[in-house]
Amino acid sequence: MLAKRTPLNPPHSKLSSLSSYTFLSQSSTQINLPPDAHLKFLCLNGRLKEALIEMSILGTDVRFRGYDALITECVNRKALREGQLVHSHMIKTHYRAPVYLDTRLLIMYDKCGKLDDAREVFDGMPQRNIVSWTAMISAYSQRGFQSLAFGLFRWMLRTGLFPNEFTLATVLACCIGHLGLEHGRQVHSLAIKNNYNSHVYVGSSLLNMYAKASEIHDARMVFEFLTVRDVVSCTSIISGYAQLNLDNEALEMFRKLYNQGMECNYVTFASLLTSLAGLSALEYGKQVHGLVIRLQLPFYIVLQNSMIYMYAKCGSLLYARRVFDYMPERTVISWNAMLLGYGDHGLGREVLCLFKSMRDVKSDAVTYTAVLSGCSHGGLTEEGLGVFYSMVGDKEMEPEIGHYACVVDLLGRAGRIEKALEFIRNMPFEPSIAMWGSLLGACRVHGNVSAGEYVAQKLLSMEPKNAGNYVILSNIYADAGRWEDVVKVREMMKENTVIKEPGKSSINLNKTVHTFRSGDRSHPQKDKVNEKVRELYEKIREVGYTPDLSCVLHDVDDEQKERILLGHSEKLAIAFGLMFSSQGGILRVTKNLRICVDCHNFAKLVSKVTKRELSVRDSKRFHLMANGTCSCGDFW
Repeated sequence: MLAKRTPLNPPHSKLSSLSSYTFLSQSSTQINLPPDAHLKFLCLNGRLKEALIEMSILGTDVRFRGYDALITECVNRKALREGQLVHSHMIKTHYRAPVYLDTRLLIMYDKCGKLDDAREVFDGMPQRNIVSWTAMISAYSQRGFQSLAFGLFRWMLRTGLFPNEFTLATVLACCIGHLGLEHGRQVHSLAIKNNYNSHVYVGSSLLNMYAKASEIHDARMVFEFLTVRDVVSCTSIISGYAQLNLDNEALEMFRKLYNQGMECNYVTFASLLTSLAGLSALEYGKQVHGLVIRLQLPFYIVLQNSMIYMYAKCGSLLYARRVFDYMPERTVISWNAMLLGYGDHGLGREVLCLFKSMRDVKSDAVTYTAVLSGCSHGGLTEEGLGVFYSMVGDKEMEPEIGHYACVVDLLGRAGRIEKALEFIRNMPFEPSIAMWGSLLGACRVHGNVSAGEYVAQKLLSMEPKNAGNYVILSNIYADAGRWEDVVKVREMMKENTVIKEPGKSSINLNKTVHTFRSGDRSHPQKDKVNEKVRELYEKIREVGYTPDLSCVLHDVDDEQKERILLGHSEKLAIAFGLMFSSQGGILRVTKNLRICVDCHNFAKLVSKVTKRELSVRDSKRFHLMANGTCSCGDFW
């Protein structure tokens, strides 16, 4: 009898040893114990190997509680071999497992990465309940087999079994890809018909599905309909806005929910920091950093990576590097974020230095993109080519099309246009839009009209609705004084109904974002701002500023061109910042397009005469101006 059995390897603690010994040494006449009680005891104390021996001794006496304890321990440990022994024992002893135990076996195989074995268990089940179906659907979904998961869900519906909230939430996670939105809407309809759409699990999955499908308005409607909102649903809607680059909306949603008492976790703040990076909202980013510290949230790697990204995108490399240096553990994403930060600021030497210090972390494709881009922005042509050709010789890291695009940009920025064209012709890939686009910009900077016309022809055939290509080609013709061709380009834009995106620049002062457009007449301080621009214009002319009239694409006289240049949005934002910011400190301006040559020269000399540092973040990179020089070295 089990009651007379001495425990194997009794615990070291006197109390536990005495208790277990007393419990197991009582005579069977006093306590009628199930045959597998000792087996369960061993599992509860983590003694799995001894429990397996006990299972073999008991043979057919093992019952539900014993098998349940064994399988649960195998699931907790992800112990595949031991789990297979338990399953084999059940088969050999002809034990008829209830639905619950078959489902636990399915989960055990799934946890151990044996999806085919899990499906074999599922197919062999004489009966299945909603938990069994949900477990198998979840197994497929979590491993990226969305079509199989959704197919299994449809099979379940045909059997007449109706899903619960956990099944629906699991299926919604599968609704991605080509038919994801269509399938998701069908599941949404099913949830509405059975009053599950307001359930917090289903609601969070719904809004997450809509956000990933870029249907943020539908996601917002689902969110507003939720009667109970938890940290997951609140984070999902904020993350949805952030993923679609709707940064202002993400920030406003966070403010609203936080004021309503929303609980935040590290994912909430990581999503918010992504939006603050897009807004260049450094002060808000610092406040979020401080809030994370005050709430004593654990600094998970994903949160620290978001902080590095935010600080780098806001032009504060000092803080970005400080977060990076104090990380107890770094992933390749951490290194990539720091490399990209240096590259965006044109600090090519720092990029190469940091890249060489990567020892314990294996570089990935993004790492090499960051290094090549950093060399390109920093004017390190030969160093960048050396990195690329080392990739070509590395069997473990074959260059992708994005790396070839970086080399084209590298050669173009260096003025080696013909070499870039030759490189494109010899590539193993078809040239991408990004390659031709960067090369067209290089033709404009270096005044190569013939190559510019050839590249523009390629681009306009690939994306005839992109206004930027027309504008750059106009610039090339304007620089060459070919005004008739400038008119022809404008007529082409009209024929194709292409509208140029207006240039706009913003500056954040006293927690308020002020946005200016070229020739802005809408700002309430427009007269004072224009007066300040004129004042700065007179001051910098005394130290050598000459307007670059080639930046004006209109065939008008020089005086009119000067007036147009003084109305550029960057100049207005800089003037406004100097008027209403406190003395000292850096002025941070963000522009939606690339900064023009004239505004670049203007900002450099303004930094000299005002003794103020200026940071201009355009669509391509950062320009840090101080005492008349720029971090880009006039190479962008």
